[in-house]
Amino acid sequence: MKTYIKFLVNLFNVSFFKVFFTFFIIILITNILEQVEFFKELNFNFFYLIFISFLNTPSIVFEILPFIFLLSTQIFFITLIDKKELEIFKYTGLNNFKIIKIISLYVFISSLLIVIIFYNGSAILKNSYLLIKNKYADDSKYLAVITENGLWIKDEIDGKINIVNANKVDNQFLINVSITQFNKDFEINNIINTDKVDISSNKWKLFNPLIVTNNQSESLNEMEMNSNFDLERINSLFSNLSSLTIIELFKLRNSYIDLNYSVIDINSHLYKIINYPIYLTLMTILAAVMMFNISYQKNSFFKVSLGIFLSVVIYYINYFLNILGTNEKIPLIISIFLPMIILLIINFISIIKLNEK
Repeated sequence: MKTYIKFLVNLFNVSFFKVFFTFFIIILITNILEQVEFFKELNFNFFYLIFISFLNTPSIVFEILPFIFLLSTQIFFITLIDKKELEIFKYTGLNNFKIIKIISLYVFISSLLIVIIFYNGSAILKNSYLLIKNKYADDSKYLAVITENGLWIKDEIDGKINIVNANKVDNQFLINVSITQFNKDFEINNIINTDKVDISSNKWKLFNPLIVTNNQSESLNEMEMNSNFDLERINSLFSNLSSLTIIELFKLRNSYIDLNYSVIDINSHLYKIINYPIYLTLMTILAAVMMFNISYQKNSFFKVSLGIFLSVVIYYINYFLNILGTNEKIPLIISIFLPMIILLIINFISIIKLNEK
C-alpha cells in the first residue's frame, strides 16, 4: 500500500471512531435513562441497567451510520485543511478526485464488513435485549409468533388461556383456525375449529365454528370471542426486524409467504441492509465534495452544522419515502432506491465540476 493511501485511510479511521464513539456514548446514556424509568419499580442494580442499555445501543447506532459516515468525512477533511495537508497533496499531484476515490473505495469495503459483522452482531444483542425486557413488560403473558406451522397466538383473557393457530392470513381474516381454550391450571375447557376468523377488532368473529367440549361437539353459524389482539396489534408485534440476523430475516420471509402474510416490511428491511454499503459510500462522497467546495470559505462550525442539517433532511426524505413504500403508495423498490439515485446524480455532477477546477 502506498504511503499516502495508508495515511489517508488511517486519518479517516481516526475521524470515524471519534464520531462513532461519541454517538455510541450519547445513545448509551439515553438508553440508560430509558431503562431507569422502565425498571424504576424493580430496584435493579445500576450496572445491570447499563448492561441492558448496552445490548440495545448497537442496533440504534447501525441505523444512524449514514450520518456518522457523513460527519466522519467532514472531520477527516477539516483535519486535512487545518493542517494544510490538502495543499501538500495537490503539489505532489494527488488531485481531489483521487482522494475521493481512495476514501469511497475504503468506505465501501468497510461497509460490507459492517453489514456482515456489525449488523448481525447488533441484531443478536437486540434480540437478547427484547427477551430480557419482555419478561417485565405488562403484556408479557400475550404472545404471537410465526413458524412453519403458521401463526400462533397465546392470549390470556376472561379467565381463560387461548392458544390460537392459523394456517393463513387473508387481509383481516385468519384462515383455517384452531383455538384451544385452557383454564388457569392449563386444563382444556374446549377446542374450537373454524374456517375463518375476523380479527379487525378485539372482538373476534368466528364463522361456522365447531366447538368440542368433553368429547361433545356443537356447530354454530357465528360466534364472538374477546381477545387482547386485533390485526393492528399482531402486525406491530412483528415490526422489530432489527432484532433478526440476515439469515433469520430470510427464514421469517419464507414463513410469511407460507402464511400468506405481507412481506413488504421484511423486503423493505432487507433491501436497506443489502444496499447499505452503497448508501454509506454515497453519503461519504457527498460529504467529500461538499468539503472540497467550501473547504476554505467557512469555519469548522459552519461545515459541521451544514452536515447535520443535510443529515436531518436526508433522514426525513428516506423516512417519508419508506412510509410511502411500506403503505404501497409507491413501489417499494422506488422508495428504497430513489434517495440513492438522487444522491448518485448529485455526487456525479459535483465530482465532474470539482474535477474541472
